Amino acid sequence: MGGSPYSIGEGSAARVGLSLPEGTAEAIRARVGKREFSAFIAEAVERELRGQGLDECLADYESRKGSVSEPARQRVRQAFDEVFAERVEWLAAG
Repeated sequence: MGGSPYSIGEGSAARVGLSLPEGTAEAIRARVGKREFSAFIAEAVERELRGQGLDECLADYESRKGSVSEPARQRVRQAFDEVFAERVEWLAAG
């Protein structure tokens, strides 16, 4: 999309405005507390973006090669999740 030098989850924190239904905000605060609110939102958004990226990759593959079975789709999602989990561990260690 843009020309950002950062990938999902990288770079310094940027302050953004966010509007949520009050019930959603209260549920987040109840689950993680006020101090972890932003981290929770960031992680949720990162998961969603990665999921959308995977969906786009699968759609591209299916348009070229045909449909992917549900068991294969689940294996791809698991592998995708594992790769990104490892990448987060590398970034935290480095």
